[in-house]
Amino acid sequence: MKPVIALVGRPNVGKSTLFNRLTRSRDALVADLPGLTRDRHYGEGRMGERPFLVIDTGGFEPVAKEGIMHEMAKQTKQAVAEADVVIFIVDGRQGLTPHDKTITDFLRKSGRSVMLVVNKAEGMKYTSVTADFYELGLGDPYVISAAHGDGVMDLVEEALTLALAQRTAVDEAPEPLNNSIKLAIVGRPNVGKSTLVNTLLGEERVIAFDLPGTTRDSIEIPFERDGKQYVLIDTAGIRRRGKVFEAIEKFSVVKTLQSISEANVVLLLLDAQQDISEQDAHIAGFILESGRALVVGVNKWDGLVSDKRDEIKIDLERKLNFLSFAKFHFISALKSTGIAPLMKSVDSAYAAATINLSTPRLTRALIEAVEHQQPRRKGSIRPKLRYAHQGGQNPPIVVIHGNALDAIDDNYKRYLEKHFRETFSLIGTPLRIELRSGKNPFAKQEK
Repeated sequence: MKPVIALVGRPNVGKSTLFNRLTRSRDALVADLPGLTRDRHYGEGRMGERPFLVIDTGGFEPVAKEGIMHEMAKQTKQAVAEADVVIFIVDGRQGLTPHDKTITDFLRKSGRSVMLVVNKAEGMKYTSVTADFYELGLGDPYVISAAHGDGVMDLVEEALTLALAQRTAVDEAPEPLNNSIKLAIVGRPNVGKSTLVNTLLGEERVIAFDLPGTTRDSIEIPFERDGKQYVLIDTAGIRRRGKVFEAIEKFSVVKTLQSISEANVVLLLLDAQQDISEQDAHIAGFILESGRALVVGVNKWDGLVSDKRDEIKIDLERKLNFLSFAKFHFISALKSTGIAPLMKSVDSAYAAATINLSTPRLTRALIEAVEHQQPRRKGSIRPKLRYAHQGGQNPPIVVIHGNALDAIDDNYKRYLEKHFRETFSLIGTPLRIELRSGKNPFAKQEK
């Protein structure tokens, strides 16, 4: 499971600047979710081969009692609860403030591992910029410049090492059963995820609750249906009876992102009795970016009148048109209607995502596509597509070799994707096209 790092500090200390540098884009994933302020963002970072999740928070006022600062404080406290490691950022040019001491008191009580980071330290001596902050009692400060990148790599390396040290054997996800499909059911709160889980399991075996601080647990439930083996990945805070606590937070973004990353197939559950929201679209977008096989279930379909059903289908087509590769099913988890076709699509999506495509078959399909429609010329150059082979699974990756392939535009790549998808019946999985041009043997002679 990916380590989680939360960035915490008072306003204007450079949290967002560090977030941008760690994720390389503020648009990595923006969590515009109901009940979450605009200043809480989630993104993916990578240190070499090690991926991690990073949470950017707003200016932290732990003792705020009302207004926007109170709402921002609630979100920051949730981020701290979700994190393996908290990076507490202070301003090296302003020095220690009473506000920093208040935040330190909260972090010390949180029980999370905390790294004290002095930002904006470019051009300053270590001893002079850190002297005041030893008073906080958080150990030796790390000195960085988020704007210039100074010290950031070493900081992340230490944070990941510390995060991994916090994990125990209990935290690690168990290995799935042989030939089992790892299925994650994701969606907004109250769309019926827990009801669907119990329907699939055939018993009141699990109860949903939502509690900050449990996001590092990975609950996987093996089950069998129609002779096929599955492993259900908990995304909704599912726990067995006897471990139910009072609900504090309705939705854990980190939990959902981790579950999507671990799954073979993701079942995105929507509520037919609510409008398709930006939250639904953001979750769907992350599933697509992750390359996971996908099935969409529209729950609570029973009881809706015909006109309302037609309206919902039009809304789905308009707002989730980027999921055209996935099968949509209209179900009732409570009444167990539509479940069999839904699970059949889960099986089909898994098969499509893990398909083995031989080089001769892919090359024949490529030749057929080019014969039907050649790529456009770019100036006097027409790209030459020579052969194709499979470069990976889940999602399937088709690698195409040829000459001048950098001249191929996105429209033609979409055409190729559609042709491969139709030729090999790849329903329910994203498909990625990679273009690799051969080297020009005369390039060194050109002056």
